[in-house]
Amino acid sequence: MLATSSKLPIFAPDFKTSLIIIALLFFMQIKTSFLITILFGILLLSCSEKAENKASKSVTKQEIEETAVPEVPLFVDSAAYESKISSLANGDTTGLWPVKNQPLPLNGAILPFKRIIAYYGNLYSVKMGILGELPPKQMWEKLNMELKAWREADPATPVVPALHYIAVVAQGSAGNDGKYRMRMPEKQIDSVMTIAKMQDSTLVFLDIQVGLSKIQDELPQLEKYLKMPHVHLGIDPEFSMKDGSPPGKRIGTFDAKEINFCSEYLAKLVKENNLPPKVFVVHRFTQRMITNYQNIKLHPEVQIVIHMDGWGAPELKFGTHRHFIHKEPIQFTGFKIFYKNDIKNPPHRLLTPQELLKLKPQPIYIQYQ
Repeated sequence: MLATSSKLPIFAPDFKTSLIIIALLFFMQIKTSFLITILFGILLLSCSEKAENKASKSVTKQEIEETAVPEVPLFVDSAAYESKISSLANGDTTGLWPVKNQPLPLNGAILPFKRIIAYYGNLYSVKMGILGELPPKQMWEKLNMELKAWREADPATPVVPALHYIAVVAQGSAGNDGKYRMRMPEKQIDSVMTIAKMQDSTLVFLDIQVGLSKIQDELPQLEKYLKMPHVHLGIDPEFSMKDGSPPGKRIGTFDAKEINFCSEYLAKLVKENNLPPKVFVVHRFTQRMITNYQNIKLHPEVQIVIHMDGWGAPELKFGTHRHFIHKEPIQFTGFKIFYKNDIKNPPHRLLTPQELLKLKPQPIYIQYQ
């Protein structure tokens, strides 16, 4: 009997089978190396892309930092503003000036950082002011002389030229609608805009004399122009006739409510059209021309100038300023020089910039008629 073993039989392949096994092992080795190579390549590519993306993000951030536009502050610098209005008070000891608790104006405000030097009038009349009396070229020559005089008198305050045009003119006759006022045609206002372009940075003021009309009806008619950043507003209470009498027979009046209507209207335009603050000039030379002044509201979008508009000899003009401008502070002050009326009476001379700078407060808006 043959003996048996409990172990599995040993596999002993023949020559042909051995070749096949060797070939399979060799193929598997190549395939594995190929796969490893591919995987290694993918890994390198992924790392490379990540590095590129990181570099790209870094460059993009750097580019953003380099090209980013600096954020513009909403309001003017408070310290600079307070310093300048204190300077304009010119040592006033009454406690009235500078005006307390006034809002900080929006960035881009003209006042009190620059003094406005304006020529006043209407293109239809040579008697209403220097603007309209002289041809544009001659007018600019004369206005530039005034600008030079103010620069020399107060080097610390830059000057900006302005044309103050009467866009709604009070009339002696009722007209078709009985309102005793005439609205200037747009072509005339456009002519003033063209004259203003003759010199860089020139402002334009559109002035309203309502007659027997209402400021609520007249102001919206000028909205097209007031939406322009360089166009501002003036209103003249002298010709606002509440008693129904024709303009020129007596002095008219505006109440704080009407002034507030104008301020709120302008503030709305500034907000909706992203404009710099509007300068708002109100003429005055009597007590009754402005009533309830303490109720006038101030806005960051609007800068109110109460403008001394009386004519006469120097002492008379100073007295008007003292009684009707200084005593009832609102925000800023202006002063008018009449080339002809101011020299009618002794001492037959015009006030100089140096004399006006002695006023308390100093006027920041100067108008020549």
